[in-house]
Amino acid sequence: MIPVLSRAQMRAFDARAIEVAHVPSIVLMENAGRGAAERILAIAGKRRVVIVCGSGNNGGDGFVVARHLLLRGGDPSVFMCGKPEKLTQDARINRDAWVGVGGTVDLLQKGPDLELLRIELDGAAVVVDAMFGTGLDRAISGLAAEVIELLNTVHVKRVALDIPSGLDCDTGVPLGPTFQADLTLTFAQPKLGLLTPRGVRHTGELEVIHIGVPSEVPADVGYSAQLLERADVARWLAPRTSDAHKYSAGHVAVLAGSPGKLGAALLVAHGTLRAGAGAATIVTWPEAVAALQSRVLEVMTASIDRDAVAASIDAALRSKRAVVIGPGFGLDEPARAALAHVLASWRGPLVLDADAITLLSHGDPRLAGVDFQRGSFPLAGPHILTPHAGELARLLETTSDKIESDRFGSATEAARRTGAVVLLKGAHSIIAAPDGRLVINVRGTPALATAGSGDVLAGIIGALSSVLEPFEAACAGAFLHAEGGVASAAGADRGLLASQIADGVPAVLRELF
Repeated sequence: MIPVLSRAQMRAFDARAIEVAHVPSIVLMENAGRGAAERILAIAGKRRVVIVCGSGNNGGDGFVVARHLLLRGGDPSVFMCGKPEKLTQDARINRDAWVGVGGTVDLLQKGPDLELLRIELDGAAVVVDAMFGTGLDRAISGLAAEVIELLNTVHVKRVALDIPSGLDCDTGVPLGPTFQADLTLTFAQPKLGLLTPRGVRHTGELEVIHIGVPSEVPADVGYSAQLLERADVARWLAPRTSDAHKYSAGHVAVLAGSPGKLGAALLVAHGTLRAGAGAATIVTWPEAVAALQSRVLEVMTASIDRDAVAASIDAALRSKRAVVIGPGFGLDEPARAALAHVLASWRGPLVLDADAITLLSHGDPRLAGVDFQRGSFPLAGPHILTPHAGELARLLETTSDKIESDRFGSATEAARRTGAVVLLKGAHSIIAAPDGRLVINVRGTPALATAGSGDVLAGIIGALSSVLEPFEAACAGAFLHAEGGVASAAGADRGLLASQIADGVPAVLRELF
């Protein structure tokens, strides 16, 4: 896994490189700018590159980029948005070095200067944003805001150095006008704000540029999260032995579906089997079972007797390895009674999704003492919750907007309150463990935004929780779901059916080993 740092941790990382590794800050800036220049040169070649620098260290990075582009036969032009007298020491040194090798700096002011910038951008191959870095914690306004809005309108490749100007480093929330990058060249380590759904919309493609110090994050610096890698999933999911049979692979019970929502149960079961469960049984209401009988082939069914909910569920869960409950299951009293009984009696892996999460958010004491708002989750065991932002907002009694504004903090808080693993769905899903571990899955495709996608994810995690610990099952499930979607979408950004996500999983598993 790859460490992901916050603003404060990145400052500590740089300080340690300077004070302990004795690499001067000006050398760190040189390494960062040179690495970025190499990448930009590969894009632009000898075509014009317009670089807009601020007066902070991000601007210093921009001056280094300009110098290296010029010395390698490129065609850089530099504009400065900020007061020259406010240049940081390292930025001033590199501004002077840029001028020393023959470069010029056009100081931007309102009016005609913006028109000069617009003219310079015509015919350019790349525009580089070096205005504000990770330290920004306020909304951008005035001339800088106007410049960003102008840069966002031009039809050239837009590259941000370290982080797009205007983006909050920790939350990925735009702080006013924010540079819309096609490519962000971030330095040393990925930052939290680049990996949220809102942040990704401004980050574009993300690449890490090394700055000439060890990439390992020292323990005294720490990190906030980790990026999930293919190797992590491959390490957890060992190939099956030759004597495997369907019960050793795990039999998963799927408490899902109701009249009008049968597809949810079918998709969960489909995801479960495609992810490697040996068998799956849909446990649902009698009328749903009757409707399912003519549609299921590989999946078994069992009925929940509304007059004997506990007894019928106990019979259905006998010999099962894991349970998934919630998708399309309903919100009525029998559904509530079924959830309460499962929470009170089931001691194996339990994946709670959709209607099960909504029922939990009601704070009903009949749900076996579960009171999410007060942090009372007395039956916490190997449980995995898979909410989207709206469902988590209901659980935490807040709004979806506030969840999206602090996805890392929200997922962590939910895991802390419940003692369960929480997978917060969305572009770049987050998996939070009660012990504070936080993992980000950056794989996927916009095509995954399709009805039933979450049902398939719940099924995949249900299958994996039969053979893995809950946290690893959730992480690996997010990976397989995303990669299955990518494989089945075949490059398209829409038109994917949820069942096709599940169908793509076996090929992803094959490539892991």
